Amino acid sequence: MANAPVADQRQLLEVQALDTKLGQLKHQHGTLPERGTVDEISGQIKDLSGALIASRTAASDLTRELTKAESDVEQVTTRLQRNQARLDSGGASAKEAQALVAENESLTRRFGALEEAQLEVMERLEAHKDTLDKVEEANSGMEAALEEANAKLRAAIEAINEQARATIEERKKAAEGLDEGLLALYDKLRAQLGGVGAAALVGGRCGGCRLTINPQELDAIKAAPEDRIVRCDECGRILVRVPEPVSPFAAE
Repeated sequence: MANAPVADQRQLLEVQALDTKLGQLKHQHGTLPERGTVDEISGQIKDLSGALIASRTAASDLTRELTKAESDVEQVTTRLQRNQARLDSGGASAKEAQALVAENESLTRRFGALEEAQLEVMERLEAHKDTLDKVEEANSGMEAALEEANAKLRAAIEAINEQARATIEERKKAAEGLDEGLLALYDKLRAQLGGVGAAALVGGRCGGCRLTINPQELDAIKAAPEDRIVRCDECGRILVRVPEPVSPFAAE
């Protein structure tokens, strides 16, 4: 077994505590509730985007349809006015006048049908614009909510990053000057054992795996020199022997 100064072994528990804190901060970073809010709102915007695109396309199609209907009505109106002006001028022959009157009657009927179609398209477009306005308003509201949620997420991440930076500095200071062999063993075990490479031995129990050391092994640990690096026979972690708390009733 290797040896390391008692003070270094006990200081290792401080290093472990800071490494545990860093692990907790990393977990918090990945599970911030603000991330869930951002994901939820982003999903809602994505779901709405299809309806928004379809609604905008429909409004554009109806606008084009209305433009054509207005053009058709304008063409018929222009033709009616031109024919009527020819009739009113008295310059048309009887045969031409008869033809103009017949055409005007046909144009008048067509004008009525076109005007009715135009009004129907206008009504459809107006109704659809109301729907589109509501979808646009909902989308704008969600985009504003997303912006706010992202701002809160950035603030939460920065708060954790700030804690992490401070903890890393503390960890560097806590590990400074520690026995190299002890620190190397600790780092190796920490990587293998879920982030915990060293634990205190208190009351015959390993603070890492929480299991009670068997009596024979515990006797061997107690008999080992204080600077001996001992390990849990159950989980393999470094066991740091710390003074047992003294009960104020011990003398009674």
